[in-house]
Amino acid sequence: MTRTYFLGIGGTLMGSLAQLAKALGHEVSGSDKALYPPMSDQLAAAGIEVFEGFDPAQLEPAPDVVVVGNAGLPRGHPAIEHILNRGLNYTSGAEWLGNVVLRNRWVLAVAGTHGKSTTASMLAWILESAGLAPGYLIGGVPKNLDRSARLGDTPFFVVEADEYDTSYFDRRSKFVHYRPRTTIINNLEYDHADIFPDLAAIQTQFHHLLRSVPGDGLVVAPSADDHVDDTLKLGCWTPITRFGAEPIKHAQPMDNGERFHPGDSEADGSAFEVCLNDQVLGRVQWSMLGRHNVNNALAAIAAARHAGVAPAVAIDALNAFEGVKRRLERIYDDGETSVYDDFAHHPTAIRSTLQGLRKAVGGDELIAVIEPRTHTMSLGTLRDELATCAAPADRAIWFRGENIKWDVTELATHCVVPSTVFDSIDRLVEHLAAPGIRRRHIVIMSNGAFGGIYGKLVDALNESREGH
Repeated sequence: MTRTYFLGIGGTLMGSLAQLAKALGHEVSGSDKALYPPMSDQLAAAGIEVFEGFDPAQLEPAPDVVVVGNAGLPRGHPAIEHILNRGLNYTSGAEWLGNVVLRNRWVLAVAGTHGKSTTASMLAWILESAGLAPGYLIGGVPKNLDRSARLGDTPFFVVEADEYDTSYFDRRSKFVHYRPRTTIINNLEYDHADIFPDLAAIQTQFHHLLRSVPGDGLVVAPSADDHVDDTLKLGCWTPITRFGAEPIKHAQPMDNGERFHPGDSEADGSAFEVCLNDQVLGRVQWSMLGRHNVNNALAAIAAARHAGVAPAVAIDALNAFEGVKRRLERIYDDGETSVYDDFAHHPTAIRSTLQGLRKAVGGDELIAVIEPRTHTMSLGTLRDELATCAAPADRAIWFRGENIKWDVTELATHCVVPSTVFDSIDRLVEHLAAPGIRRRHIVIMSNGAFGGIYGKLVDALNESREGH
């Protein structure tokens, strides 16, 4: 039996990989500086031994391989130094996934700056609904599926393909290890300012991804995204199917003449016709909102078709798609106030989400509560974009966390909607729990735990309601 130790096992990727290793029959253990639900619960349910904090005794006897995570594990970390000094066999999470799980599979990779988790969840659900029992690894929790990762029973494997670097010893993007046959590139913008100096550096990594897709595979790309088109121009040897409402802006030599696009649609994205060129294939009517999710759906339908799923089957599956946890997930509604949890990580994603909700709620009050927590936003790299991204809201509330390296008050001053700044979760909860003047929708936007604001606000709203 292969003994596999995961260093950084509490993270979404590493914890999911550990569960895949367990399903493969490996003897699995691992450690992290801290372990929290839901991952700690998933690992316990899988019977995986975990440790809080690293002790060299955990690596006695030496495992066959140590899978090294990427979060908070630089040179100088005691675990890294121990592994190197002992000469233990080690690899990165992405490389382990590529070599141990994905080889000889039909890999369907979902890449891009925005929408990876949602699109990968749609695609896995479509394949599941078609009876293909796919494996998958998704950086979120799909509501239609019972976990974020599984091996599957067929060659098909859907993977969320992240452009973030692989590990302290491998600065390439994770997705270069996956070798997909079907590849979605949802969109491309500047992000991850902590590792990429500019957009061109990100495009280079996406070019490396394209170089790994076989000639009889498929690339699914937006019809009018200049940054994606510039990347395709660097070299593409695989047929390209397009998706999006706009006609193809910059034709590429490998374009196959196919474009999935929305026909008759609701403005909020809650219903839309699915068209392939001039043919109407069916209509999606679902609980999702926003033009971005319409595009995510079109891309997933195109990719599933490459794997043999008829668009009509994909459309039926999407009609039952419930979304992904923390993607505009409504966590409270008393008829007067609705609260949503949204995994916002970039100004464009914030704007698209708010636009979709605005079209759905009409003249109700829309309040965006934003923690600019990602590395890129916390460094202040996208301050100008942040100042305009909340435009669909009636007002914005910015939370200044300890990791913010710049003046959030200046952002609030220049924001295009009325804005305030808080640096205390308790005061923010008290402010939001006060009764509103009219029907209101509070969208809490962060890629982290946000100081437990979600549960605290729901409790405060319930108490306020009981008090009245």
